[in-house]
Parts: sequence; C-alpha cells; structure tokens
Amino acid sequence: MHRRRRHLRRLGLGLGFITSIIVLATLVTGWVVDSAAPPNAVASMDSGALPQVNSKAQVTPQPSLERQLAEAAEAQVAAEAARAKAEAEAKAKAEAEAKAKAEAEAKAKAEAEAAARAEAERQAAAEEAARSLERAAEDPKSAARALMADYGWGDDQFSCLDRLWTRESNWRHTAENPSSGAYGIPQSLPASKMSRFGDDYRTNPITQIEWGLWYIDDRYGTPCEAWGHSEAVGWY
Repeated sequence: MHRRRRHLRRLGLGLGFITSIIVLATLVTGWVVDSAAPPNAVASMDSGALPQVNSKAQVTPQPSLERQLAEAAEAQVAAEAARAKAEAEAKAKAEAEAKAKAEAEAKAKAEAEAAARAEAERQAAAEEAARSLERAAEDPKSAARALMADYGWGDDQFSCLDRLWTRESNWRHTAENPSSGAYGIPQSLPASKMSRFGDDYRTNPITQIEWGLWYIDDRYGTPCEAWGHSEAVGWY
C-alpha cells in the first residue's frame, strides 16, 4: 500500500515537471515568433485577419513547350537562310571575279594576237617592199607596167611611157640633169616634188614611178599625150 502511494506521488511529480517544461517551451516559442514577425503581420495576426497576397508578386507564367520549340525552329530557319544567302553572295562574287579575270585574260590574249598579227603583217609588208625595191631597181619598167593598171592604162600607153622616160633618164632612178637639177626616172624638177609619195624619193624607184604616173595623169591625161608634147617641144 505504501509502495503504491510512493509510486503515484513520484508519477505526479514527473508529470508536473514535464508539464512545466512544455509550458515554458510554448512561452519561449511564442516570444521568438513575436520578435521575428513584421509589425504589420503581428498586427494582422493580433486582429485575427488573414494575410493578403500581393498580385504583383505572382510569378510570370513561362512560355509553353510548344512555343519554345516553335521559336527555336524559327531561329534555326533564319540562321539557315542567312547562311544560304551569304554562301550565294560569296559564290556570285567568286563567279563574277572569275568571269572578269577570264575576260581580261581573253582580251589580253586577243590584243597580243592582234599585235603579233600586225607585227607580222608589217614585217611582211616591209619585206615585200624591200623585194619590190630590189625588183624595181633591177627592172623599173616592170614596176611601171604594174602600177599603170591603177590608171587603167594598157600596153599601148606603156609604149609611149617607155619612149618618154627612156629619153628623160633611160629609166635610171639616180639620173640627174646637171644643168636643171631634174632628178630620177621621171626627171622631177625640183626633185623634192616626189616627196608627195615618200621621203625616199632619191633612192626608191617605186616612189619616183608613182609620182611620175600621177604627174602625167594630172598634167596630160595619158602617157601618149605626154609623149606627144615631148615630141613637139622637147620636154613634158
């Protein structure tokens, strides 16, 4: 009996101690919460009102996954288009530069070929002139017969020309009249008149013949008319 009472007294003391600790903890916790809470919150809590949520503090909704994928696809398409445009522009520029280079090379080649042809023709003409000069010096009559064709004169006119210039210079391109100074195959007076057909009138029988034929055509019309005048007065 005594043991049961002592047990009950001890149990009551223990329960009281635990109760005291719980009450003390509750008081301490309330003090801490009151100290940490903002005044407005404390006032609201004291008044029993519920705290209001600020609408501006709400989180902005994020775009949907479909929208994000669409924007990514659009960005990729734009990037591909920009890259394709850049590649096309680079290709066009390269083609234009290649075309310009090819045209410049073709032009340079054509100019070089034209210059080569012109030089070849000049050399050929010079060689032919040299051969003609040699032939004319050796056979001035044949040269005169060929040049007479430009005036439409035939062999009948050449026979008159042959007699005329045989009398004047015997067909020598260096013949000079000691008294008058008449010079060359046609006996031009003065000799410088023949420069109309070339500055080499003193050494080139072709130049002399060309001038002589021109002079006869201009002054008499034909070699036979010039020969007739020479026969009549002794000169033409």
